[in-house]
Amino acid sequence: MSSLPLAARIVLSPLVVLLGLVAIGIALAMIVLALAYPNLPSLEVLTDYRPKIPLRVYTSDGFLIGEFGEERRAVVSIQDVPPVMKHAILAAEDDRFYQHGGIDYMGIMRAAGANLIGGGKRQGASTITQQVARNFFLSSEKTYTRKLYEALLSFKIESNLSKDQILELYINQIFLGQRAYGFAAAAQIYFGKPLQDITVAEAAMLAGLPKAPSAYNPIANPKRARIRQQYVLRRMHDLGYITDVQYESALKEPLVIKRELAEYAVHAEHAAEMARQIAAERFPEDVYSRGFKVYTTLVKAEQEAAYHSLRRGVMDYDRRHGYRGAESYLDMKDISSDQDEAIDEALQDIADTGDLIPALVLAAEPKQIRAYRKGGEIVTLSGDAIKFATKMLDGNAPPNKRIKRGAIIRLQKDDKGNWQISQLPDVESAFVAVDPRDGAIRALVGGFDFNRNKFNHVTQAWRQPGSSFKPFIYSAALEKGFHPGSIINDEPIVISASQTGSQAWEPHNYDGKYEGPMKMRTALAKSKNMVSIRILQAIGTHYAQDYAGRFGFDPEKHPPYLTMALGAGSVTPWQMVTAYSVFANGGYRIRPFVVREIRDENSNVLARSAEVPAGEESIRVIDPRNAFMMDSMLRDVTIYGTAAKASVALKRQDLAGKTGTTNEYVDAWFCGYQMTISACAWVGFDQPRKLGDKETGGAAALPIWIGYMGRALKDVAMQTPAMPDGITAFGSGRERTYMYNENVVRDASPDEGQEETTPSSVVDPSHLPPSD
Repeated sequence: MSSLPLAARIVLSPLVVLLGLVAIGIALAMIVLALAYPNLPSLEVLTDYRPKIPLRVYTSDGFLIGEFGEERRAVVSIQDVPPVMKHAILAAEDDRFYQHGGIDYMGIMRAAGANLIGGGKRQGASTITQQVARNFFLSSEKTYTRKLYEALLSFKIESNLSKDQILELYINQIFLGQRAYGFAAAAQIYFGKPLQDITVAEAAMLAGLPKAPSAYNPIANPKRARIRQQYVLRRMHDLGYITDVQYESALKEPLVIKRELAEYAVHAEHAAEMARQIAAERFPEDVYSRGFKVYTTLVKAEQEAAYHSLRRGVMDYDRRHGYRGAESYLDMKDISSDQDEAIDEALQDIADTGDLIPALVLAAEPKQIRAYRKGGEIVTLSGDAIKFATKMLDGNAPPNKRIKRGAIIRLQKDDKGNWQISQLPDVESAFVAVDPRDGAIRALVGGFDFNRNKFNHVTQAWRQPGSSFKPFIYSAALEKGFHPGSIINDEPIVISASQTGSQAWEPHNYDGKYEGPMKMRTALAKSKNMVSIRILQAIGTHYAQDYAGRFGFDPEKHPPYLTMALGAGSVTPWQMVTAYSVFANGGYRIRPFVVREIRDENSNVLARSAEVPAGEESIRVIDPRNAFMMDSMLRDVTIYGTAAKASVALKRQDLAGKTGTTNEYVDAWFCGYQMTISACAWVGFDQPRKLGDKETGGAAALPIWIGYMGRALKDVAMQTPAMPDGITAFGSGRERTYMYNENVVRDASPDEGQEETTPSSVVDPSHLPPSD
């Protein structure tokens, strides 16, 4: 060095120092690498990837109806990820992913240059591999130590896994907002479709989420999400992933974001919740993270029919009783235009209730309404579309209910697809259908809307059954010697105060008509209360109470008073459908069940239902001859009686059932069956009150049952049960009747068939008698 010229020494000295520093840096890096690398965590969590997969509930034919877990995730293999999604991810996050070895030095230099020019930290340079390392092993703290470990882990990951394996982990693990982990789950949550069906525009929107899921969430921040999407599309175009035509088309494509996150292929939320409870009770450990699959007994087409029929029945009832006015009001003083962002924000806080969409009234006149519908459309309503709400457009309408600017209303499409004004119903309903041959629940709707009211009215609502309970009194009477042709007097009856121990009771027929002596068959078809009371007097209230227990009714819920003849006890729709199944299957008490089997993440069966099918004598509860006679009488109800419109609407003669309407029209029922399916519909208010005059079981509940049965029996041939041995038949047509007990009671008039007054037969005045 000393022999070199001075100028050369001046130039070379710094270079030597620099090279020395580089050598020292390399040596130090090698030492750090030698010390740190062996201490890096095992990659077993990656090579044996077991993500938290939620509990999923399906129909019997494989349609998803519920998902439960902290993380909403759907694992997808890299081969099943569409190219457009891969390209969108690479364009947004790491376009040199398949070229670098875990750290993109060119990307780092590019980001550093951009940040230097921009005067601050504007760009990052994390690769997909680094993000995988961070998501699986590290925190998000911004320290040099964490960045060092992130880099080392990236090298280790790259040396142990293929690029496709790394990308697959990223696609399935990354958080994308709304509890969605992975792009497959995000596609379903944001767009309501599987990953393979997404468009270029949708892929770009999803690919923009990893940078900041909350900031670019299309539900919470649609404008920022749109800007981010446009950036990703531009990158895809610049990198040659999409053509000019695709780029322009994607920019123009309107994105339909699925804002109601609880929607699945089928509306079966109450049944899904029942299945969740069953699975959690059976497998309390990790039930929400191991990917268990619960297969219910529901049938998709029948569940949809039940859901839509119940909602239609409830809405029809609601429209019969008039419009109640605006749901609420929004302060409009800060609303500057019809497209103000504040309108969207306000409507986002109001949940859709199925097809009842919230809208803000922009202007209201007696003959026209302009409203901003949730989702961005301005709707103008007039004529028939506002007829339902005319009274609330009048200047004399109550100020707190009047439709005016700022009012929140509900819109619903009519049968022609046009918007009309509607409202959220106050009334509730329940429907359940079961296969009487084995107990499998075919359809279950626990209420009008699960998100609005999670109370399951099928299993939890104890209500008076009204006349829908009469068949069990009649069945008990058959065991006591009555037969369908027995003559009973339909005349007013008075139970004296001395007999009741309190006050006189004067029950009446629901229609106020009395027809004198009539056959038992006719009395059931016409739902004659006086006949039912006389029958109960004849057979004894304690006997009837015990006998009803055979069908699954709790004796304590049915005190042994004469009001039991009119259904003054308490039942649930679940109990009722179980009880009617006994008549449908020839005398067997099946046990309804909603879960068929539970499988683990590898589809191994962990648990399966152990139903006992009808036909097993161990579950027989009534004589087959009794079941046959009851079926014959209950079919008369649907052909000639209070439910005659069932056979007319469905054009079948093999339907059987019974209407029920409680005192003062508080509860409306129809329970009935065909040999292959038993179903029950109920309508009423959660806080019991009058449904309205003439809102009988035949008017309010039967249409729901008919709507469901129309679909359930679509391809089912008409069939009636064969007459069992031991029955004597006489007469024909409507006069045809049967006997199977030699000790036949031919008349149960007040003088001949009435019991002596005993504590078991008196009336408890606290049990108000139903009227139908």
